[in-house]
Amino acid sequence: MKMAMEYSKKVMDHFMNPRNVGEIEDADGVGEVGNAKCGDIMKMYLKIENGLIKDIKFKTFGCGSAIATSSMATEMVKGKPISEAIKLTNAAVVEALDGLPKVKVHCSVLAEQAIKAALCDYYRRQGVDPEPILGKIPPTESCHIHD
Repeated sequence: MKMAMEYSKKVMDHFMNPRNVGEIEDADGVGEVGNAKCGDIMKMYLKIENGLIKDIKFKTFGCGSAIATSSMATEMVKGKPISEAIKLTNAAVVEALDGLPKVKVHCSVLAEQAIKAALCDYYRRQGVDPEPILGKIPPTESCHIHD
């Protein structure tokens, strides 16, 4: 049980009881990111109405930190305007979880990237170039429509 001691109560709670797990079948934006090095893959689904993130779901294949950061990130943007979701940083996710071991911080980066990839997909579906809004999308963020 020594490993669990390195994780905050919030990380353990979001790992054991993740929020917003699943898919949104008629999602307005879907983003998937992955890190081949660690094997974590995150997929985010957004339902957007009047510029607000009405619903957000995720599916994550990965370690406990990947699940916890996905869960926390969805909680942080659900019900918020897109303009706030765009500003979500991995540092804010780590802080909201009361910290992560250094070797697991990459998970919070993936959570941030997954939300931005889903927003990228949303804008593209609207016929809007996402780059002026979201900035340059790194290659690890798949920014295309998923079926």
